[in-house]
Amino acid sequence: MISDPSLDPGRVYADGTREPYENLFRTLFDAIPSSILLVDRRLRIVMANRNFLQKGNRTPKDTIGHRFEDVFPPTIVERTRILDCVQRVFERNEQSRSQRMTFRAPSVPMRTYHFRALPFNWNDQVQYALFLMEDITEQVRLSQDIQRVERHLASVVESASDILVSTDNRGHILSWNKAAERLTGYLAAEVIGRGLSEFFAPTDRQEIEQALADSPTLTASRMAEWALITLSEERIAVSWTLAPMRNADGETTGMVAAGRDLSERHRLETQLLQSQKLAALGVMAGGIAHEIRNPLAVCSSAAQFLRDEDLDPELHRECVEKTIAGIHKASEIIENLLRFARSSAAEKMTRIDPTALLTQALSVVSHQAHLNQLEIETEFCPQTLAVRGVPSLLEQAFINILLNAIAAMPNGGLLSLSLDGDGEDVLVRIADTGVGIDPADIGKIFDPFYTRSPVGKGTGLGLSICYSIIQQHRGRIEVASEPGIGTCFCVHLPLA
Repeated sequence: MISDPSLDPGRVYADGTREPYENLFRTLFDAIPSSILLVDRRLRIVMANRNFLQKGNRTPKDTIGHRFEDVFPPTIVERTRILDCVQRVFERNEQSRSQRMTFRAPSVPMRTYHFRALPFNWNDQVQYALFLMEDITEQVRLSQDIQRVERHLASVVESASDILVSTDNRGHILSWNKAAERLTGYLAAEVIGRGLSEFFAPTDRQEIEQALADSPTLTASRMAEWALITLSEERIAVSWTLAPMRNADGETTGMVAAGRDLSERHRLETQLLQSQKLAALGVMAGGIAHEIRNPLAVCSSAAQFLRDEDLDPELHRECVEKTIAGIHKASEIIENLLRFARSSAAEKMTRIDPTALLTQALSVVSHQAHLNQLEIETEFCPQTLAVRGVPSLLEQAFINILLNAIAAMPNGGLLSLSLDGDGEDVLVRIADTGVGIDPADIGKIFDPFYTRSPVGKGTGLGLSICYSIIQQHRGRIEVASEPGIGTCFCVHLPLA
């Protein structure tokens, strides 16, 4: 309430001069960013500041001295309590409550205002009403934009096919979208405020609670796979991405969790794995049939000759030898298949010196290397290293790789062996300067019955058995090759 009589703009001295505060008052009046009207008891405009005149596209001439209701469009006067709030100031000597109106002046865009009236009095009497209009157009637009964005984000969250959940820093659920409702059977109203970990499998709850507890210090998103427990107590595998939720000051206020149902993917993976197994079984069956058919064909031919009672003794002896050789060949194929399928878990693993193992394997193939006129280079780590495994199986794996390298150099070359420690692994490199492997074939060399050897010279199981043995020893085998340059096999085995 304004009650200082010295600020009366209409006060005049006896000689006709105005109060010395008038210019200061008018300057301040025009500087106020709100639109202001000073109204007398007859409801006529005494003063109007610059902001009101500009926003209303009016001049002092068509405003000052006019009735209050005449400076506003009739629809504003009719639809709002704008006139009533000014009258109440004079009747009750009290300011009105703030109200809202939308006002479009001629040739001026639509504006939105908050308005109210205050008594301007002295000597305990209301002399004027101060009518204030605060332009809130931009705030309204901003609020509408924010509401549109919020509605859009809410629509995105609710329309998402993935689970979207948010929690506070204590792990209590703040939001639970439609996808979460569909997947779990729990409605948002039933879960809001409850701990998120309650809806997961017991085996995962401790890890989830720890992840939620770490949310204030989490700097980047985290991925995990945890199983949800539905209302019907069904267990559903879900892939989760967790990210910290921060406020405008950058403080972490909770966690946002996006989850994707993995049920369909796991079903497809199972189908694919089954298809791969059937395809591999088909390849293996074809390979077995092809490899065994050859020695059986030889045995069959020899047996037909042996039925002849007048068979020449020399031919009889030759047929017997071919039959025995064919049987041995078929037996070798079967034995290799058994080795390929046999799990090392059935064997007792012991601590092995890989240097001694490689030396023994090299001595086994040294005669064949000498026949092929190969030069052999070795470089073994002087440090004592050890791995755990089945000596006979690992020796067989290295022999297979060495024989493969020797076969790749029929006209001589260099066979290199090296052994060294590589962090937590023992690294064995076996390299040759042979014919190399075509890039189109390098992905097939560990497939059962795949071979580039001439017919009858190999079963195509050597490298497959080698790969299986290395895997059974929790290792891995890598190969790099360039046609015409050579091939290098790298075997990694965990240190004992």
